[in-house]
Amino acid sequence: MSGNVQLLNDTLAAAKSEGRAALIAYLPAGFPTVTGGIEAVKAALDGGADVVEVGLPHSDPVLDGPVIQTADDIALRGGVKIADVMRTVREAHEATGKPILVMTYWNPIDRYGVERFTAELAEAGGAGCILPDLPVQESALWREHADKHGLATVFVVAPSSKDARLAEITAAGSGFVYAASLMGVTGTRESVGAQAEDLVRRTRATTDTPVCVGLGVSNASQAAEVAGFADGVIVGSAFVKRMLDAPDDAAGLEGVRALAADLAKGVRGRA
Repeated sequence: MSGNVQLLNDTLAAAKSEGRAALIAYLPAGFPTVTGGIEAVKAALDGGADVVEVGLPHSDPVLDGPVIQTADDIALRGGVKIADVMRTVREAHEATGKPILVMTYWNPIDRYGVERFTAELAEAGGAGCILPDLPVQESALWREHADKHGLATVFVVAPSSKDARLAEITAAGSGFVYAASLMGVTGTRESVGAQAEDLVRRTRATTDTPVCVGLGVSNASQAAEVAGFADGVIVGSAFVKRMLDAPDDAAGLEGVRALAADLAKGVRGRA
């Protein structure tokens, strides 16, 4: 079975044709429970997200800030497995028809087996993977299997990336380019900053692949700001915080849905 890279491409193209940026939400699998995490992904999509990144919880994250680390810890203590990540992708995609990616560090895939992981992700209806710590020069095996199974390979670029390095990364990636708005870890910020706009401009000079900005966006006005120069706006910690701060699961889901609706207005310039 082939994965849904084409659905991802079509979704991003449709947003562009509407004259707006796509809204991409991030939520970790298994948080607060496996079933609760699936409901949270569906709530984000129902609220207005175009795409969701499902996080594979990791004990030693290098990109994730304290909010996502807290959620990951809850998921890991709950015994979340890669099979639960695949179930999350499958059930969210089947319920909504929207593209679902997995965001994961390389070590779990390497231990699980690249062929097994890509085959199962494609079978679950996944659209691809975001791999923040996999160096492009070491990614040939992954890309071979991802291409075979119809999965996007999304790499992360940072403000520190030199132009030649950007060209190398964008030539190897597919789906979209994840532009980290600043040097640091995930989390909400008071402002997204001018670094992000410069990074998008430099990245676009190397590729026609959509460039989506993450790290720091937490409200509609910030989403509108980033949507003014990026093809997609990625929001993670703000969604997770809604779940963490909620008095119960039902309130958490409503918080996720409401935030998605607010951000969806932002990417449409109606914040």
